[in-house]
Amino acid sequence: MKIGIISDTHGLLRPEAVEALQGCEQIIHAGDIGSAEIVEQLKAIAPLHIVRGNNDVDSPWANDIADHLLFELGVWQVLLVHDIADVPVLLDEHTRLVVTGHSHKPLIEWRGEQLYINPGSAGRRRFKLPVTLVLLDVQASSLEPRLVQLLE
Repeated sequence: MKIGIISDTHGLLRPEAVEALQGCEQIIHAGDIGSAEIVEQLKAIAPLHIVRGNNDVDSPWANDIADHLLFELGVWQVLLVHDIADVPVLLDEHTRLVVTGHSHKPLIEWRGEQLYINPGSAGRRRFKLPVTLVLLDVQASSLEPRLVQLLE
């Protein structure tokens, strides 16, 4: 199962991101969405798991979007939250995939039994950080993430 993981679009869904997400069976957005239009554009590609980021909190369009989600991708339990600082109070021993955003810094790292993914920022470039997302191949026995750079 091909999963697209994106974050920190801040109201900009680049054509390169839309192209990279084609063929995904589901999309995960880790917050700082920026607008309801981004939500609709992503939903038009694939079913969407989404959380609010700190920049979405005061936006009326985002009132019904959760601050964190627990859900399953196949046999894998996923925790989705915008800021990694919120992970410790939400994490349990069954969680195998932790998806965060906020820092704009891409991260793919196994920490014991848990895979931590921050897809970086797919929206406006911040400082000299790359513009990225992650494509995740989910199998019954493995999680295989791949960082995709959207701009040179």
